[in-house]
Formats: sequence, C-alpha cells, structure tokens
Amino acid sequence: MPTSKAQLRANKKYQEEKLEEIKFRVPKGKKVIIQEHAKRQGESTNAFILRAVDETIQLDENKNNDIQHP
Repeated sequence: MPTSKAQLRANKKYQEEKLEEIKFRVPKGKKVIIQEHAKRQGESTNAFILRAVDETIQLDENKNNDIQHP
C-alpha cells in the first residue's frame, strides 16, 4: 500500500524535529563492506554506524578516565 500524504508529512516533521544528518566519505569499496557487515549483524547501516560511534566514544571516555585516575 502506498504511503499516504499525511504519513509523509508526519515523517518529514519527525525528521526535522528529532534528527540531524552527518555526511561522511569513505574510500571506494568501503561502503559495501560497512553495509554488508551491518546486514550480518542484523542492523541497518545507520544503526551499525551509530553503535560503532557510541561504543568508540565510551571506550575513549573510559580510557581518558583511566589516565586521569591511576
């Protein structure tokens, strides 16, 4: 069933109010590697990238806390 105009408007409003975009570039061939990995994990590419960023931030914060508190 096609998406209604009302649903399209609601989706657009939600995206404008709740989401931001970051565009990043990867070397040729890396995009498909990322997409395939995400798929193997049962995630969308976006969900995988968000998880990777969140986990890296947490690791960095833990590392920095370890340095500050020997």
